[in-house]
Amino acid sequence: MKQLLFFSNNKNKIIEIKKIFNKFDIKLLSLSDVKLTDEPEENGKSFEENAKIKSNYGFNKTGVPCFADDSGICIESLNWKPGIFSKRFLKNFQTNEDCFNRIIKNMENSGKKKAYFKTSISLTSSNNHHIIFNGKIDGKISSNIRGVFGFGYDPIFIPNNFNKTFAELSIKEKNEISHRSIAIMKLLNFVIN
Repeated sequence: MKQLLFFSNNKNKIIEIKKIFNKFDIKLLSLSDVKLTDEPEENGKSFEENAKIKSNYGFNKTGVPCFADDSGICIESLNWKPGIFSKRFLKNFQTNEDCFNRIIKNMENSGKKKAYFKTSISLTSSNNHHIIFNGKIDGKISSNIRGVFGFGYDPIFIPNNFNKTFAELSIKEKNEISHRSIAIMKLLNFVIN
């Protein structure tokens, strides 16, 4: 495959993924490159299902092999939620800080610090034929909000064997270990080989 469409309107995800793709001889197209502005409803019950809905939609609209990801954080003190509802959960609060402070308070009250990020990527290169690539990174919730890089829950997630949150790591450092980069490298190895 000489080119792939990445089905996402999340500018931060696009920047992260473009940095990984720069090392390979595959042209990465964004939704703006193909003039696609509408999105399907993400009504799947898992990361994999939501990724499939988006990659299938992108492929059917453009005819270009398309991949999409669905990612989220799963937090032990919230009974391993919000999971696939991570974006919606964050939007339930007036600010991200309000959300993070609630999570930190829950973690401190329960004593449960564990968390993980998961990404599922679906690649669609023919109608309703999907190949799934998963990535996961384990860690814990920080006792305070730290860092200015990244996006989403990055300021409160400390990956195992690190002292910094994702938001304190540069994009380059995060891309070496993140759930998304693990799944993207699996996708690239499949596409290139």
